[in-house]
Amino acid sequence: MSERGQWARLLETEFEQVYVENDWYDGPRSGVASVGGLPHYFESVDGYANPEVDTTEEFLVWPADRLTLDMEREQWSIFCSWNARYEAGEVAADTHPRGGGVNARYDELQVLLDPRRKAPADARRLVPEWRSYERPGGRYLPEGPDYLARWRPA
Repeated sequence: MSERGQWARLLETEFEQVYVENDWYDGPRSGVASVGGLPHYFESVDGYANPEVDTTEEFLVWPADRLTLDMEREQWSIFCSWNARYEAGEVAADTHPRGGGVNARYDELQVLLDPRRKAPADARRLVPEWRSYERPGGRYLPEGPDYLARWRPA
């Protein structure tokens, strides 16, 4: 099945787009995804549980406004560009923009986004189901990582 066909089939089964992955360890840990059709931050409650073993892992979820989503996607795009160069052997791991002092715009966005990435007291607890899909160009592309999420109440 084509990438577009697989994507469309998943969307028909209530899976939603993940826009940005901010942390990964044995699965997504934090980022920005569509929840109920609107952008939301998500953050693992347990931090580094293995989602392949613990399929009931809870995530804190809270809304992200359009400006925030745009900034997150811009920073993600900077990472994706760096990652493509890294995987091609053109740059070393110590040039990752998250290290600071490598990309001025990435650093500027980090300062603006850090306070927005803190879960508010009224964040909802939801349990995601992650679903990867095949696509050309690799795991990290500007439109988002190569997986979707379907959310249910904790």
